[in-house]
Amino acid sequence: MTDNITISWMALVALGAFHGVNPGMGWLFAVALGMQERRRSAVWTALLPLGAGHALAVGAAVILAVAAGAIMPLEVLRWPVAVILITFAIARLIRHRHPRWASMRVGMGRLTLWSFLMASAHGAGLMVLPLFLGLTMAVTHHSHHAMPATQSVPMALLATALHAAGYLLVTGLVAVLVFEKLGLAMLRKTWFNLDFLWGIALAGSGLLTMLL
Repeated sequence: MTDNITISWMALVALGAFHGVNPGMGWLFAVALGMQERRRSAVWTALLPLGAGHALAVGAAVILAVAAGAIMPLEVLRWPVAVILITFAIARLIRHRHPRWASMRVGMGRLTLWSFLMASAHGAGLMVLPLFLGLTMAVTHHSHHAMPATQSVPMALLATALHAAGYLLVTGLVAVLVFEKLGLAMLRKTWFNLDFLWGIALAGSGLLTMLL
């Protein structure tokens, strides 16, 4: 059981890394900002608000799950979460609009808000819920009693922090690699349909939630 809990923590970091690969989640914005200002420091400067916005979107979903878990059993909560994930996946596969109000020259506050909106629009927080619910259920079964709020809230914050760390690490690495070595022309040569892949990932998360 302890091994399963450890794997769940590692999976949260890995999912953050997967989110970081998606150019629509922030690194493309960081690269464009660096190229516009013609300096690498602009890429690094964009990473903090991008990570903060992503963490806020994920944290909001996780905290809502904690609040809902205080009202209903986790075995019941997983079903509406699964339905929401699969519905979101179908919507992503059919239509994929993104918030477009942000320009390249934005302050840290607006960039954080932009990252929050993008993560929310892509369902990043929803995708974390199956792993978090599975982790919560594993801890509950391991201790043989329901998890108190004093333990679930810190665990939610830790899950959000680990996920955000994985996201930020990969986002930073990809942004610097593209800015320094590859250039945006690389996207025209090697691009594939990430919206389709993202929709499949959301659907898979929904199915995983059903099987918890």
